[in-house]
Amino acid sequence: MDVLNNGEKVSLSGNPPEVGEQLPKFKLFNAENQKIKTRDLIGKPTLISTVPDLNTRVCKIETKKFNQQADHYPSVRFVTVSNNTISEQKAWCAAEGVSNLEVLSDEELSMGYEMNLYIPNDGFLARTIFIIDAEGKIVYRQIVPEIHDEPNYIEALDAIKKYATEVD
Repeated sequence: MDVLNNGEKVSLSGNPPEVGEQLPKFKLFNAENQKIKTRDLIGKPTLISTVPDLNTRVCKIETKKFNQQADHYPSVRFVTVSNNTISEQKAWCAAEGVSNLEVLSDEELSMGYEMNLYIPNDGFLARTIFIIDAEGKIVYRQIVPEIHDEPNYIEALDAIKKYATEVD
């Protein structure tokens, strides 16, 4: 699969999983350098946003928007994944006041390769949004065509509303 980087076509490491498929097995790391495996993400509806680099304008905007939205959906887990280092992520979250969602590192590119979201020639993840249900099945997928564009937040949040409990 291809996306655009500043209007130039770049290839992902393969074809990302489709709606209806199970989330593949991979590992990420949290701010405490603890390993987070796919099975750790299963158990409640989860919005997973992947971004190329937290230290860029669009990634910053996107992560902060989902951080703000996380409060509105307490029954949904919000996760942002980048291949920034754990220390870069911790510093970024502290500087930006991001604490309502989890920021996880794919520095080892486990998720990037298992989900085919890695752009090998550019060295970072594509901009995507996946929503999984409590059993780990992918129920929503958005692969942003131009990685320098923001995702369709309204579409993603409308999709997550279907999985939020009535308490939300």
